[in-house]
Amino acid sequence: MAISLDLLHNIHSQSSPVAWQSLLNYAWQVCSEPLDMATVGQQITQREREIYSADLLLATTSWDLWQDFEACVESTADALAHWWEQSTSERSSLGKAVLILDGLSLREVPWILQGAAEQGLTVKQKRVTRSELPSDTNTFAHSLGLNKRADLQNNGASQTHRLPGATTDTLDLPWYDCISLIKAEPNWVLWHEWPDSDLHHQFAKAGQGGIKLAEAAATKLSDRDFWGLIQRLTTGRSLIITADHGYAATGNFPDASPEQTEYLKPLFGQKRWVTDTDRQGHWVPPIDLVLKSRHGQYRYALGRRKWKSSGGYPTLTHGGLSLLEVAVPFIELSQGSGV
Repeated sequence: MAISLDLLHNIHSQSSPVAWQSLLNYAWQVCSEPLDMATVGQQITQREREIYSADLLLATTSWDLWQDFEACVESTADALAHWWEQSTSERSSLGKAVLILDGLSLREVPWILQGAAEQGLTVKQKRVTRSELPSDTNTFAHSLGLNKRADLQNNGASQTHRLPGATTDTLDLPWYDCISLIKAEPNWVLWHEWPDSDLHHQFAKAGQGGIKLAEAAATKLSDRDFWGLIQRLTTGRSLIITADHGYAATGNFPDASPEQTEYLKPLFGQKRWVTDTDRQGHWVPPIDLVLKSRHGQYRYALGRRKWKSSGGYPTLTHGGLSLLEVAVPFIELSQGSGV
Protein backbone atom coordinates (compact mmCIF):
# COMPACT_ATOMS: atom_id res chain seq x y z
CA MET A 1 0.00 0.00 0.00
CA ALA A 2 1.76 3.18 -1.23
CA ILE A 3 1.12 6.53 0.42
CA SER A 4 -1.78 8.16 -1.41
CA LEU A 5 -1.89 11.69 -2.78
CA ASP A 6 -4.71 12.41 -0.30
CA LEU A 7 -2.45 11.43 2.60
CA LEU A 8 0.40 13.55 1.25
CA HIS A 9 -2.00 16.47 0.88
CA ASN A 10 -3.28 16.06 4.44
CA ILE A 11 0.25 15.91 5.84
CA HIS A 12 1.63 18.89 3.91
CA SER A 13 -1.38 21.16 3.46
CA GLN A 14 -3.86 20.51 6.27
CA SER A 15 -3.84 21.36 9.97
CA SER A 16 -1.74 19.34 12.42
CA PRO A 17 -4.79 17.48 13.86
CA VAL A 18 -5.84 16.42 10.34
CA ALA A 19 -2.28 15.42 9.46
CA TRP A 20 -1.88 13.28 12.57
CA GLN A 21 -5.27 11.63 12.18
CA SER A 22 -4.42 10.79 8.57
CA LEU A 23 -1.03 9.34 9.53
CA LEU A 24 -2.46 7.17 12.30
CA ASN A 25 -5.34 6.03 10.10
CA TYR A 26 -2.77 5.01 7.49
CA ALA A 27 -0.73 3.06 10.07
CA TRP A 28 -3.90 1.30 11.27
CA GLN A 29 -4.92 0.48 7.69
CA VAL A 30 -1.56 -1.08 6.90
CA CYS A 31 -1.19 -3.01 10.15
CA SER A 32 -4.74 -4.24 10.80
CA GLU A 33 -5.18 -6.30 7.62
CA PRO A 34 -5.47 -10.05 8.37
CA LEU A 35 -2.26 -12.04 8.76
CA ASP A 36 -1.42 -15.58 7.71
CA MET A 37 0.30 -17.66 10.39
CA ALA A 38 2.46 -19.43 7.78
CA THR A 39 3.96 -16.21 6.35
CA VAL A 40 3.64 -13.78 9.25
CA GLY A 41 7.34 -12.86 9.25
CA GLN A 42 7.28 -11.86 5.57
CA GLN A 43 4.03 -9.95 5.96
CA ILE A 44 5.22 -7.99 8.98
CA THR A 45 8.45 -7.12 7.15
CA GLN A 46 6.44 -5.82 4.20
CA ARG A 47 4.26 -3.72 6.51
CA GLU A 48 7.36 -2.25 8.15
CA ARG A 49 8.48 -1.14 4.68
CA GLU A 50 5.13 0.50 3.99
CA ILE A 51 5.10 2.39 7.28
CA TYR A 52 8.69 3.49 6.57
CA SER A 53 7.41 5.93 3.96
CA ALA A 54 5.31 7.72 6.58
CA ASP A 55 8.18 7.68 9.08
CA LEU A 56 10.47 9.17 6.44
CA LEU A 57 8.06 12.07 5.93
CA LEU A 58 7.87 12.63 9.69
CA ALA A 59 11.66 12.73 9.91
CA THR A 60 12.29 14.97 6.90
CA THR A 61 9.73 17.30 5.30
CA SER A 62 7.24 17.13 8.19
CA TRP A 63 9.35 16.74 11.31
CA ASP A 64 7.74 19.87 12.81
CA LEU A 65 4.50 17.86 13.24
CA TRP A 66 6.07 16.18 16.28
CA GLN A 67 5.79 19.49 18.15
CA ASP A 68 2.00 19.13 17.94
CA PHE A 69 1.74 15.37 18.51
CA GLU A 70 0.71 15.44 22.17
CA ALA A 71 -1.89 18.15 21.59
CA CYS A 72 -3.39 16.56 18.47
CA VAL A 73 -3.73 12.88 19.41
CA GLU A 74 -5.67 11.52 22.37
CA SER A 75 -3.46 9.63 24.79
CA THR A 76 -4.28 6.07 25.77
CA ALA A 77 -4.42 7.05 29.44
CA ASP A 78 -6.92 9.83 28.74
CA ALA A 79 -8.99 7.54 26.50
CA LEU A 80 -9.10 4.88 29.24
CA ALA A 81 -10.07 7.37 31.93
CA HIS A 82 -12.82 8.84 29.75
CA TRP A 83 -14.17 5.39 28.82
CA TRP A 84 -14.08 4.28 32.46
CA GLU A 85 -15.94 7.36 33.67
CA GLN A 86 -18.48 7.19 30.85
CA SER A 87 -19.14 3.48 31.45
CA THR A 88 -19.66 4.19 35.15
CA SER A 89 -22.05 7.09 34.57
CA GLU A 90 -24.16 5.08 32.11
CA ARG A 91 -25.05 2.65 34.92
CA SER A 92 -24.88 -0.22 32.46
CA SER A 93 -25.49 -3.75 33.69
CA LEU A 94 -22.05 -4.57 32.29
CA GLY A 95 -18.93 -4.25 34.37
CA LYS A 96 -15.68 -2.86 33.00
CA ALA A 97 -12.31 -4.46 32.35
CA VAL A 98 -9.01 -3.21 30.97
CA LEU A 99 -6.23 -5.50 29.73
CA ILE A 100 -2.96 -3.63 29.21
CA LEU A 101 -0.48 -5.68 27.20
CA ASP A 102 2.89 -4.08 27.81
CA GLY A 103 4.47 -3.00 24.52
CA LEU A 104 1.64 -4.22 22.26
CA SER A 105 1.81 -2.41 18.91
CA LEU A 106 -0.44 -2.01 15.88
CA ARG A 107 1.42 -4.95 14.30
CA GLU A 108 -0.40 -7.37 16.63
CA VAL A 109 -3.91 -5.97 16.01
CA PRO A 110 -4.91 -8.57 13.35
CA TRP A 111 -4.65 -11.45 15.81
CA ILE A 112 -6.98 -9.68 18.25
CA LEU A 113 -9.54 -8.80 15.58
CA GLN A 114 -9.40 -12.24 13.93
CA GLY A 115 -9.61 -13.99 17.30
CA ALA A 116 -12.54 -11.86 18.43
CA ALA A 117 -14.48 -12.82 15.30
CA GLU A 118 -13.71 -16.50 15.81
CA GLN A 119 -14.82 -16.29 19.44
CA GLY A 120 -18.11 -14.57 18.56
CA LEU A 121 -17.16 -11.39 20.40
CA THR A 122 -18.45 -7.97 19.40
CA VAL A 123 -15.87 -5.32 18.53
CA LYS A 124 -17.46 -2.16 19.91
CA GLN A 125 -14.61 0.14 18.91
CA LYS A 126 -11.19 -0.17 17.29
CA ARG A 127 -8.90 2.79 16.89
CA VAL A 128 -5.48 4.28 17.52
CA THR A 129 -4.51 6.25 20.60
CA ARG A 130 -1.04 7.47 21.49
CA SER A 131 1.62 6.63 24.01
CA GLU A 132 2.96 9.21 26.39
CA LEU A 133 6.13 11.13 25.61
CA PRO A 134 8.51 9.48 26.29
CA SER A 135 6.83 6.25 25.14
CA ASP A 136 7.82 4.46 28.31
CA THR A 137 6.08 2.27 30.87
CA ASN A 138 6.61 4.65 33.79
CA THR A 139 5.26 7.71 32.01
CA PHE A 140 2.12 5.77 31.09
CA ALA A 141 1.72 4.61 34.70
CA HIS A 142 2.08 8.22 35.88
CA SER A 143 -0.63 9.30 33.44
CA LEU A 144 -2.99 6.80 35.05
CA GLY A 145 -2.22 8.28 38.48
CA LEU A 146 0.18 5.50 39.53
CA ASN A 147 3.77 5.73 40.67
CA LYS A 148 4.68 2.61 38.71
CA ARG A 149 3.17 -0.44 37.03
CA ALA A 150 3.79 -2.63 40.08
CA ASP A 151 1.37 -0.52 42.13
CA LEU A 152 -1.47 -2.52 40.58
CA GLN A 153 -0.12 -5.84 41.85
CA ASN A 154 -2.47 -7.79 44.14
CA ASN A 155 -4.96 -4.92 44.18
CA GLY A 156 -2.34 -2.77 45.86
CA ALA A 157 -3.01 0.55 44.13
CA SER A 158 -4.76 3.32 45.99
CA GLN A 159 -8.12 4.43 44.61
CA THR A 160 -6.72 7.84 43.70
CA HIS A 161 -5.76 6.55 40.25
CA ARG A 162 -7.88 7.30 37.19
CA LEU A 163 -9.69 3.94 37.04
CA PRO A 164 -11.36 3.95 40.48
CA GLY A 165 -13.28 1.00 41.83
CA ALA A 166 -11.25 -1.57 39.92
CA THR A 167 -9.73 -4.76 41.21
CA THR A 168 -6.16 -4.63 39.87
CA ASP A 169 -3.15 -6.81 39.20
CA THR A 170 0.07 -6.81 37.22
CA LEU A 171 1.86 -10.02 36.33
CA ASP A 172 3.83 -12.01 33.79
CA LEU A 173 2.23 -15.43 34.18
CA PRO A 174 1.11 -17.82 31.42
CA TRP A 175 -2.37 -16.97 30.14
CA TYR A 176 -3.85 -20.09 31.73
CA ASP A 177 -2.69 -19.04 35.19
CA CYS A 178 -4.18 -15.58 34.70
CA ILE A 179 -7.66 -16.95 34.07
CA SER A 180 -8.15 -18.21 37.61
CA LEU A 181 -7.21 -14.80 39.04
CA ILE A 182 -10.22 -13.10 37.45
CA LYS A 183 -13.06 -13.57 39.93
CA ALA A 184 -16.58 -12.14 40.01
CA GLU A 185 -15.62 -8.55 40.79
CA PRO A 186 -17.39 -6.36 38.20
CA ASN A 187 -14.48 -4.05 37.39
CA TRP A 188 -10.96 -5.20 36.54
CA VAL A 189 -7.64 -3.70 35.44
CA LEU A 190 -5.01 -6.29 34.49
CA TRP A 191 -1.57 -5.17 33.28
CA HIS A 192 0.34 -8.05 31.71
CA GLU A 193 4.06 -7.66 31.01
CA TRP A 194 3.94 -9.49 27.66
CA PRO A 195 5.15 -8.73 24.98
CA ASP A 196 7.61 -6.27 26.54
CA SER A 197 9.06 -9.01 28.74
CA ASP A 198 10.01 -10.98 25.61
CA LEU A 199 10.95 -7.85 23.70
CA HIS A 200 13.66 -6.86 26.15
CA HIS A 201 14.85 -10.21 27.44
CA GLN A 202 14.85 -12.30 24.30
CA PHE A 203 13.97 -10.77 20.97
CA ALA A 204 16.01 -7.56 21.34
CA LYS A 205 19.21 -9.59 20.99
CA ALA A 206 21.20 -9.78 17.78
CA GLY A 207 19.74 -12.33 15.39
CA GLN A 208 16.26 -12.03 16.89
CA GLY A 209 14.22 -8.85 16.35
CA GLY A 210 10.90 -8.01 14.75
CA ILE A 211 10.32 -11.17 12.75
CA LYS A 212 10.92 -13.43 15.76
CA LEU A 213 8.61 -11.29 17.89
CA ALA A 214 5.96 -11.31 15.14
CA GLU A 215 6.05 -15.10 15.01
CA ALA A 216 5.88 -15.38 18.79
CA ALA A 217 3.00 -12.88 18.93
CA ALA A 218 1.06 -14.88 16.35
CA THR A 219 1.30 -17.94 18.59
CA LYS A 220 0.64 -16.10 21.86
CA LEU A 221 -2.40 -14.18 20.63
CA SER A 222 -3.92 -17.21 18.88
CA ASP A 223 -3.52 -19.45 21.93
CA ARG A 224 -6.75 -20.87 23.34
CA ASP A 225 -5.64 -19.88 26.83
CA PHE A 226 -5.33 -16.25 25.75
CA TRP A 227 -8.87 -16.35 24.46
CA GLY A 228 -9.93 -18.16 27.61
CA LEU A 229 -8.66 -15.12 29.51
CA ILE A 230 -10.50 -12.77 27.15
CA GLN A 231 -13.71 -14.77 27.58
CA ARG A 232 -13.33 -14.54 31.36
CA LEU A 233 -12.70 -10.79 31.24
CA THR A 234 -15.70 -10.19 28.96
CA THR A 235 -18.08 -12.29 31.06
CA GLY A 236 -20.39 -9.61 32.42
CA ARG A 237 -17.95 -6.91 31.37
CA SER A 238 -16.99 -4.74 28.43
CA LEU A 239 -13.24 -5.03 27.84
CA ILE A 240 -10.62 -2.64 26.49
CA ILE A 241 -7.40 -4.21 25.18
CA THR A 242 -4.64 -1.65 24.86
CA ALA A 243 -0.97 -0.96 25.66
CA ASP A 244 1.32 1.54 27.32
CA HIS A 245 3.46 2.02 24.19
CA GLY A 246 4.47 0.33 20.94
CA TYR A 247 7.99 -0.50 19.84
CA ALA A 248 10.51 0.15 17.10
CA ALA A 249 11.90 -2.81 15.15
CA THR A 250 15.31 -1.17 15.16
CA GLY A 251 17.00 -4.24 13.73
CA ASN A 252 15.50 -3.13 10.39
CA PHE A 253 16.59 0.51 10.73
CA PRO A 254 19.39 1.85 8.51
CA ASP A 255 22.68 2.77 10.17
CA ALA A 256 23.37 6.42 10.83
CA SER A 257 26.33 7.94 9.00
CA PRO A 258 29.70 7.93 10.83
CA GLU A 259 29.33 11.63 11.59
CA GLN A 260 25.81 11.16 12.97
CA THR A 261 26.92 8.12 14.96
CA GLU A 262 29.65 10.20 16.55
CA TYR A 263 26.92 12.52 17.83
CA LEU A 264 24.20 9.94 18.66
CA LYS A 265 26.23 7.22 20.36
CA PRO A 266 27.54 9.19 23.38
CA LEU A 267 24.23 11.02 23.70
CA PHE A 268 21.72 8.15 23.51
CA GLY A 269 23.79 4.98 24.05
CA GLN A 270 21.29 2.14 23.51
CA LYS A 271 18.24 4.31 24.30
CA ARG A 272 16.01 6.45 22.10
CA TRP A 273 15.31 9.24 24.58
CA VAL A 274 17.40 11.04 27.19
CA THR A 275 17.11 13.89 29.69
CA ASP A 276 19.96 15.85 28.05
CA THR A 277 18.35 18.84 26.32
CA ASP A 278 21.39 21.12 26.06
CA ARG A 279 23.37 19.73 23.13
CA GLN A 280 22.87 21.25 19.71
CA GLY A 281 22.86 19.14 16.56
CA HIS A 282 23.46 20.87 13.23
CA TRP A 283 21.53 18.56 10.90
CA VAL A 284 18.66 19.86 8.78
CA PRO A 285 16.35 18.04 8.83
CA PRO A 286 17.23 17.14 12.42
CA ILE A 287 18.14 13.66 13.59
CA ASP A 288 16.87 14.27 17.12
CA LEU A 289 14.32 16.60 18.70
CA VAL A 290 13.80 18.23 22.07
CA LEU A 291 10.08 18.17 22.93
CA LYS A 292 8.24 19.42 25.99
CA SER A 293 5.35 17.20 27.07
CA ARG A 294 3.23 16.94 30.19
CA HIS A 295 5.95 14.68 31.59
CA GLY A 296 8.74 17.20 31.07
CA GLN A 297 11.29 18.14 28.45
CA TYR A 298 13.37 15.38 26.85
CA ARG A 299 15.46 14.69 23.77
CA TYR A 300 14.31 11.99 21.36
CA ALA A 301 15.93 10.10 18.49
CA LEU A 302 13.96 11.05 15.38
CA GLY A 303 12.82 8.57 12.75
CA ARG A 304 14.32 5.26 11.73
CA ARG A 305 18.04 5.18 12.34
CA LYS A 306 20.34 3.19 14.56
CA TRP A 307 23.98 3.52 15.51
CA LYS A 308 26.76 1.28 16.74
CA SER A 309 26.91 1.03 20.51
CA SER A 310 28.68 -1.04 23.13
CA GLY A 311 27.17 -4.51 23.27
CA GLY A 312 25.30 -3.90 20.01
CA TYR A 313 22.25 -1.73 19.44
CA PRO A 314 19.06 -3.61 20.46
CA THR A 315 16.94 -4.94 17.60
CA LEU A 316 13.74 -3.91 19.44
CA THR A 317 13.28 -0.86 21.63
CA HIS A 318 11.01 2.12 22.29
CA GLY A 319 11.04 5.71 23.46
CA GLY A 320 11.89 7.53 20.23
CA LEU A 321 9.86 9.26 17.55
CA SER A 322 8.56 6.80 14.97
CA LEU A 323 4.97 5.85 14.26
CA LEU A 324 4.89 2.31 15.61
CA GLU A 325 6.62 3.35 18.84
CA VAL A 326 3.96 5.92 19.70
CA ALA A 327 0.81 4.45 18.09
CA VAL A 328 -1.22 2.26 20.44
CA PRO A 329 -4.19 -0.04 19.66
CA PHE A 330 -7.40 0.68 21.57
CA ILE A 331 -9.95 -2.12 21.08
CA GLU A 332 -13.21 -2.66 22.96
CA LEU A 333 -14.75 -6.15 23.06
CA SER A 334 -17.89 -7.59 24.60
CA GLN A 335 -19.85 -10.79 24.46
CA GLY A 336 -23.00 -11.01 22.38
CA SER A 337 -24.39 -7.70 21.18
CA GLY A 338 -22.43 -5.85 23.85
CA VAL A 339 -25.46 -3.89 25.07
